[in-house]
Amino acid sequence: MAKAVKKQALGRGLSALLNDPENDIKSASDKNADKVVGNIIELDLAYIEVNPFQPRSNFNDESLQELATSIRELGVIQPITVRKLGFNNYQLVSGERRFRASKLLQLKTIPAYIRIANDQESLEMALVENIQRQDLDPIEIALSYQRLIDEINLTQEKLSDRVGKKRSTIANYMRLLKLDPIIQTGMRDGFLSMGHGRALVNIENREDQIALYEKIIGQNLSVRETENAVKAFKESATEKPLKKKEKETPAFINDGAQELVERLSVKVAISTTGKSKGKITIPFHSEEEFKRIKKLITGA
Repeated sequence: MAKAVKKQALGRGLSALLNDPENDIKSASDKNADKVVGNIIELDLAYIEVNPFQPRSNFNDESLQELATSIRELGVIQPITVRKLGFNNYQLVSGERRFRASKLLQLKTIPAYIRIANDQESLEMALVENIQRQDLDPIEIALSYQRLIDEINLTQEKLSDRVGKKRSTIANYMRLLKLDPIIQTGMRDGFLSMGHGRALVNIENREDQIALYEKIIGQNLSVRETENAVKAFKESATEKPLKKKEKETPAFINDGAQELVERLSVKVAISTTGKSKGKITIPFHSEEEFKRIKKLITGA
């Protein structure tokens, strides 16, 4: 068993500054703020609340246990980031897995960077840092990009600069949000890869998406096989014959057909081959009916 590394005492003097209620630091312009903001301190876990802007929603228990084991042996190597809300009140910006694993170990403190930021800045920091540092699933990343665009009012070009990703990469993630929610859930649960999702998003109708999704799961299709299935589906949909436009029946035929029906007492079928051309079909079901119809037409 590896020998536990003694945790380095970080920011003890800084902790004293933060524990002084009379000189509480509330903004970056306050006295001694420059000694606290952006620095690392050993922060009491009880003072930290979870960030409601956290894009990650699923935390694997086994993975957290493994991280907890690592922290027990080596300590928290990378500090978390928090923002100061008030006296002894902090909100997590990034590092929720480290925060949760430390709580599993029932640790009292955790090394933390202190930031002072408003809600919008906190949201941006949380989304950007998590996109870059955490193994979010493709849908979580897509949702994070969407929130940065919608709530921080970033353009895709500015977002590209902010997160260090190509615009085409961002666009590919965001297109996944066009998938049916059932398929998005499948991706978040690991049943589909991003490659599968990128292929399926080329199908516009969501019912058709789900039909192909069920085929992928049922037949365990690879990404390449899925791409071929999507291609085959789109080709078959293109080849479906268009419905022929129904011809308008001239008024003289409609009027005349009703007169024939009333005169002959049978349902007469009339088909047209042009504006004034066509044929009349008069059905009969017995010799007697034929003779009756003949007599009505010829008079003999």
